[in-house]
Amino acid sequence: MKKAKSSCVVCKKNFETAELVPFSAVRTVISAIIKEDYPAWADGCYICRADMTTYRAKEVQIMIEEELGELSALEKEVLESLQRHELLSSNTEQEFDKERTLGEKLSDKLATFGGSWRFLIIFSVFLICWITINSLVMFWRPADPYPFILLNLLLSCLAAVQAPIIMMSQNRQEQKDRLRSQHDYQVNLKAELEIRLIHEKLDHLLLRQWQKLMEIQATQIEEIADIKQGLKLIKPAAFKNDG
Repeated sequence: MKKAKSSCVVCKKNFETAELVPFSAVRTVISAIIKEDYPAWADGCYICRADMTTYRAKEVQIMIEEELGELSALEKEVLESLQRHELLSSNTEQEFDKERTLGEKLSDKLATFGGSWRFLIIFSVFLICWITINSLVMFWRPADPYPFILLNLLLSCLAAVQAPIIMMSQNRQEQKDRLRSQHDYQVNLKAELEIRLIHEKLDHLLLRQWQKLMEIQATQIEEIADIKQGLKLIKPAAFKNDG
């Protein structure tokens, strides 16, 4: 047996009817958007799934524009992921680490080492040894006699070099936090839109199911009325025959 085929109202291509979305299964909001582009869209028409996905993305775009105004680059990426049915979540740490240069990696490592207990212990041991050596030998030929001017110079140079390295690392951390917050915003926005679309689909399905149940109930009432009418006609005839 040949399967029934119908054409999509948008792309005009022929598909099997089972692969198309009928007019009755499309929500009112999307139907209004399709109606603007294709006035022939009405009961009895069909739309293919690819075009249906496109109009769903248009619905989401209109929804975001009404609530947030003009779409940003982040929101456009969310719409594209919705249209392509792709996952938006990703590991931002790995993506961020791939883009680091050699200098940025070195600054991060130096900042990590400079803010650790290991650096504090090593530097404390170095200071104690320096002061001890120059204090015990100061009566002969101290390399840096009291008040340790050379040590002060070394400490000043270390602080002058360490400060910009730490600032570079902090800037990198701020960029990483900004990227993470943007990614979280995209994921939350997509989740919110998906949940809203699911609620609208459920409401539409429940409404359609309720309408079908009302139609079935009306049909049953009509059949019961016909049966009662038939019984009323049969009873007098039966009494006449008995007479």
